[in-house]
Amino acid sequence: MALRTIRLKDDELLRKKSKPVKEINEKILTLLDDMCETMYDKEGIGIAAPQVGVLRRVVVIDISGVDEESDLIELINPEIIKMEGSQINGEACLSVPGEMGYVDRPEKVIVQALDRNGDLMEYEGEGVLAIAFCHEIDHLDGILFTDKAIEGYEDEFEDEEE
Repeated sequence: MALRTIRLKDDELLRKKSKPVKEINEKILTLLDDMCETMYDKEGIGIAAPQVGVLRRVVVIDISGVDEESDLIELINPEIIKMEGSQINGEACLSVPGEMGYVDRPEKVIVQALDRNGDLMEYEGEGVLAIAFCHEIDHLDGILFTDKAIEGYEDEFEDEEE
């Protein structure tokens, strides 16, 4: 395993669409391991392959710092197959350090993806996990959370607290 360099928001690679993984081989398994190590080192809850410079549809997520019942989820060629509800929450990103924005995401999602063994799995996420699934899958399509951030929402939120 190795730490990989995280690409930052101005990097053109982050705006490109990732290609599907055709074969789960040693290279993909190493990528998964390196992504996990990098995510944990940076104290993130998810990371997508483009963020470490690889245009493949690969994501790792672990929200255990937020929800102790969760554990590592590795997704190869993930697809959101169902979305329900709506939630607006603050988001941040390892590729956009120091910035935060409020984004409207589904409250619940169902994702299908291959695991590291090549088995087709289905994952259900609510709350923070639903946000993480959507946020990381957006990266695979060249979309950053800043593209979806609600302009002025933070100002409205601050007014409500006063």
